[in-house]
Amino acid sequence: MTGIQAGPSAPRTAGEVLARSREFFETRGLESPRMEAELLVGHAIGLDRLGLYLELDRPLDSKEMDTARDLVSRRGKGEPTAYLLGYREFYGRRFEVGPGVLIPRPETELLVDRARAIAEELEPQKVVGAFVAGVSDQPATPEERRITACDIGTGSGCIAITVALELALVRMLAIDICPDALAIAKVNAETLEVPKSRLGFKCGDGFEVVAKAAPKGVDLLLSNPPYIDIDDQTHIAGDVLEHEPRRALFSPKGDPDYWARLLMERRARLLTPRGRALVELGFDQAPRLEKLARDHGVEIQIHEDLNGIPRLLEFGH
Repeated sequence: MTGIQAGPSAPRTAGEVLARSREFFETRGLESPRMEAELLVGHAIGLDRLGLYLELDRPLDSKEMDTARDLVSRRGKGEPTAYLLGYREFYGRRFEVGPGVLIPRPETELLVDRARAIAEELEPQKVVGAFVAGVSDQPATPEERRITACDIGTGSGCIAITVALELALVRMLAIDICPDALAIAKVNAETLEVPKSRLGFKCGDGFEVVAKAAPKGVDLLLSNPPYIDIDDQTHIAGDVLEHEPRRALFSPKGDPDYWARLLMERRARLLTPRGRALVELGFDQAPRLEKLARDHGVEIQIHEDLNGIPRLLEFGH
């Protein structure tokens, strides 16, 4: 079976195409064959999942059928659904994605939840508006009471943009070393109408950018860094390994804790005295980082995701 077959027995209606696509995805062992079939078939004919079910008897024209056949075939060969659709939902918003950025995951929403909780506990302090304005080509503003934040390795911008939209008092700097990724993040910020006074962008090394933009550190440092050892790919789905950007997936060879460790080691230079850092972790990182923290006298917290996996590292100045 190679997807939606052409010929006399080919499906003709949206419902028939949906059923055939789901069956095909089941033979491919996809984790959510029904949902993926709904998303891709709906996308091919310009309907969301609910709209699709309201029009199951709708005959498809040749263009719609060709589009659906192409999408289903490509998914069967391993292309991620989010790349085929061109977007992924995150925290109730739609973010544009493409092969140049990591696809946002539901577990990363925990990082946003915790960032919101911390920010709501912080007393806004006077900061110079140029913290964001200076990197977003907006005119500097007078000193105002705000909470400063940065997202190192922003990718699609899902973390930085969500925090900027959810928390009006936060002034966020989104940083990525890859210009193509930063371009997608900027498109998402514009599409989601993030006020430019709340969010700036900078391409470059995250540590250097923060040192220049916030010499006294930031109140919130957020990051979902690469944490997969390039020599240990046994736990990575094939579609992730073959299609998502390797620079966003893999740590330096033999050192999956590299970025989390570096952020901890440089915490005094990156954070204000009251600042907090939130770093997403791989499923097996927490025990190693807990030991590292004990050895260096660093107080940390580990937060579990909805599946009970230690997912988020938190530490202060």
